[in-house]
Amino acid sequence: MVSNRKPGLLRRIIIRLIINAAAIYLTALVISGIHLSGWKAILLVAVLFGIVNTVIKPFVWIASCLLQLLTLGLFTLIINALMLYLTEWFADKLELNFTIDNFLSAFLGALLISAVSFILSKFIK
Repeated sequence: MVSNRKPGLLRRIIIRLIINAAAIYLTALVISGIHLSGWKAILLVAVLFGIVNTVIKPFVWIASCLLQLLTLGLFTLIINALMLYLTEWFADKLELNFTIDNFLSAFLGALLISAVSFILSKFIK
């Protein structure tokens, strides 16, 4: 009997974690204002980033609905940068080796993370 079921929840979470970790690692290599070292930090920052985007981002997005509408969705780029900054704040509290120098670095990093995540998600499917 052949099953046409989609991958299980745990498998999707692990794939998402790997994609986030790869995107964050690549971003730290490319963007000079983002610093990340060690595999432990990469994986834990990927987990933190996933949690921030899953738990906090929807509330921020809803709260900024009017700005989203007025900017035709471009405010999402600012929200993504803020979520990356928030991840850096949590990482600092957990004493992980992840720092962002300034908002421009966070903004460019969020753009690159989004692009890499999108491409890897399509490639893996």
